[in-house]
Amino acid sequence: MNYGIRLFLSPDGVEALSLNEDIFNQVVCSDNLNWMSSLSAGICHLVYIDPPFMTNSVRSQVSGHQYDDRWQGGIEAFVDFLLPRIREIHRILTDSGSFYLHLDQRTSHYLKVAVDQVFGAENFLNEVIWSYRTGGRSKKWFARKHDSILVWAKHLGKHVFNLQHSGVFRTDGLKLDEDGRPYKVTKKGRLYFHPQGPALTDVWELPFLSTVSLERTGYPSQKPEALLERIILASSNPGDVVCDAFCGSGTTLAVARRLDRRWLGCDVSEEAVAIARRRLELGDCEQQRELG
Repeated sequence: MNYGIRLFLSPDGVEALSLNEDIFNQVVCSDNLNWMSSLSAGICHLVYIDPPFMTNSVRSQVSGHQYDDRWQGGIEAFVDFLLPRIREIHRILTDSGSFYLHLDQRTSHYLKVAVDQVFGAENFLNEVIWSYRTGGRSKKWFARKHDSILVWAKHLGKHVFNLQHSGVFRTDGLKLDEDGRPYKVTKKGRLYFHPQGPALTDVWELPFLSTVSLERTGYPSQKPEALLERIILASSNPGDVVCDAFCGSGTTLAVARRLDRRWLGCDVSEEAVAIARRRLELGDCEQQRELG
């Protein structure tokens, strides 16, 4: 499969894209506001974005990949940057679609209020806490070891949600049936546990990528595939369209492809788009080898 890069570098040169064109499974290099405004309404079932976190620093790794996360004008400038993009995300979502906004403690409370004005506070679903223990410890405050992922439905009640399970139940002291399955005795009879474990809550204990992880591309702020897998499985179905408008190294796109979803990705960085393209092409070659 050929994962092409479309270059929409001129704000005045964005092509109009519609459902009738072959726009899916593409990585686009563009300002994502221009790019999303060129898409037809209602074509995406799930949109996840992991925008800059307003760290007011240049984010970089030893590989040399970096991006500027400094914001003159502070939180007002940051919110003003994201809001028109979020309005476009609302427009391109299907009526059954969901939006995941990945932030941290610096800005999540500001964006919660701002995005409620676009999606409607009644359509807010969750604040997912992604907890991890990677990195150093502070002597001045509790170590900051979580991100916030804010989730909205376009229309509450119409949205896709597939309950996920993770972990194991505590079964110490429980009775076992004739097949060795643990159960509780209740007034209504035996209560068995779900074979896949407890239902997933809004607190996710998932490790950050280690410095030696095979997933590592060297791109700053890369997120683990396990995180995106939970999101995509929960809020989309096979064949749906998953969009990441700040796609970076392509984690969302790679996981969507593996889970049999169509995908759309955009990043303003040509370097990021090139990394995502290589990652997807490599994954496609590995898949073909597995199929023989």
